[in-house]
This record gives sequence, C-alpha cells and structure tokens, in this order.
Amino acid sequence: MTNATRLRRAMAERGLVHIMATHSPLSAILAEQAGFDGVWASGFELSALYGLPDMSFISMTQHLEMLRAVAGRTSLPIVADVDTGYGNAINVIHTVREYERAGASAIVIEDKSFPKVTSLAVGGHHDLVRIQEFQGKIEAALATRSDPDFLIIARTEALIAGLGEEEALFRARAYERAGADMILIHSKRKDPSEIESFSKAWNGGIPLVIVPNAYPELDTDRIRALGNIRMVIYGNYAIRAAATAMKHTFLRIIADGGVQNVHRDLLPVEDVFQIQGMEKVHSDEQRYLR
Repeated sequence: MTNATRLRRAMAERGLVHIMATHSPLSAILAEQAGFDGVWASGFELSALYGLPDMSFISMTQHLEMLRAVAGRTSLPIVADVDTGYGNAINVIHTVREYERAGASAIVIEDKSFPKVTSLAVGGHHDLVRIQEFQGKIEAALATRSDPDFLIIARTEALIAGLGEEEALFRARAYERAGADMILIHSKRKDPSEIESFSKAWNGGIPLVIVPNAYPELDTDRIRALGNIRMVIYGNYAIRAAATAMKHTFLRIIADGGVQNVHRDLLPVEDVFQIQGMEKVHSDEQRYLR
C-alpha cells in the first residue's frame, strides 16, 4: 500500500487527518513520534529556515531536496506545498513527476500568480490567475500522476485576495470540475467565520482542507461539526516552535553569561541521539566493524 493510499484511507476511516508542517527530517521525525497523520512539506517553513521571505525565493530544487530528506526519515505521508506549481501547466507536469518520485503523497497547488507572496503577509499583493488557466494546471497534474491515489489538492486564495465567498465558491466549483481531489480554502481573518461560512455553503462533491494559522480557536470538535473538512494542516507551527525555543535559549545564555542554567531545561543529548538513530548505528558498528 502506498502512502497516498494510506492517507486516503485515513481520511475515509477517521473522517479527519492532522498534518504537521515540517522543514527538515528532524521536525518530521518529531511529528511522527507525536502521532500526526502526515507532514506538510512547507514552503513557508523552508524559506524561514533559510532566513528568506516566502516570496518564491526558494527554488523547486531546494524544496525537493528537503522533501527527499524528509521522505528518507519518516514513514508518514507527505503533503507537498508546491505554491503555484513553478510555472504554467507544462511546468506542473514536471512538478508532479518530480514530487511523486521524491516521495510525496499529495501536492497542494494554489491559484495565485507567480511570484507569490505568503498568504498572511500584511499588505501583500495576492493576484490570482484566470480560472481556465488554473483548471489546465489541475488537469495536467491529474494526467501526470502515476499513482491514482496521489492527491491533487487545489487551493484557492480568493478569500486571501479579498474577493469574497462567492468568488471562492465559484473557483472551488470550477476546480472540482477540472478533477481536483480536494479544495484547500484559506483565510487570513483572525477568527474562523470566513472558513465556517464557506464550509457551510460548500455543496461540492469533494472534501475541504483548511490551515488554521490565523484562526487557531477552530479546534477539532468545531471542525468535525462542519462535516466536510477532511484535512487540517498546521502550516507554520514547527518553525515557529523552533524559532521560539532558540530565541529564548540564546537570550538566556547571553543574560546568564553561560549555559549553567539553561542546560537543565533542554532536551538531553541522549534524546537527540535517539532521534538520530545512534543506537542502530552503534549496533551496526559492533556487528560489522572488526
């Protein structure tokens, strides 16, 4: 059974899957140990890891390198954030081939123009491509995938662009007609009213995906009550958690004049060895090095 099939079955059996953002094999390992259903190969997180804005500065090659490394260290399905698909429908064909080969179980492709600006940026320009153009990208992706369970998730940024619910619904229906497996609806409102309203108005035949970054109070119980959301992506929490911990730790070391206090609050080195798989390496060393 492929990971793509596992992901589809998990949604069918459990009704809702929880996908944690990742920017490295380390964060993917921790997400798997925590019990998440999959990981989100996040463009935002990788951009932040490089210290760059999420404005299409990270290349497809860089993102694929990260995804391959993640796929090598976790058994979880990987949902890949491919932004606008790195170009037109022809580029999308290449994108799907490469991401499926690299170990992704799904891609999320959005209807913004290239280069894109991260959705939650204040004052960002969020221009959308023509509906027909984006339908062509979806159709190209579907025609290219080799595993029929590989998910093509169409993300509309109509709410992000301030175009309103009717435009978002209109685009989502068009993307469903093009064959998309799921619709990701995104909002930068600080409360979940836009998402809840869209969900209640959505009468399409395919389920929804949400990314509750701006509206964290929309918890699992409220999501399940809406009835048509099957995937929740926690889109930037890994890099924010890492940055929070590093910032706090670094400031404490400077303030204390050393690590004499902070070391007690950090993960022991032995736990890091466990994450790295050092015990297996040591066992192999004893077995093979003579």
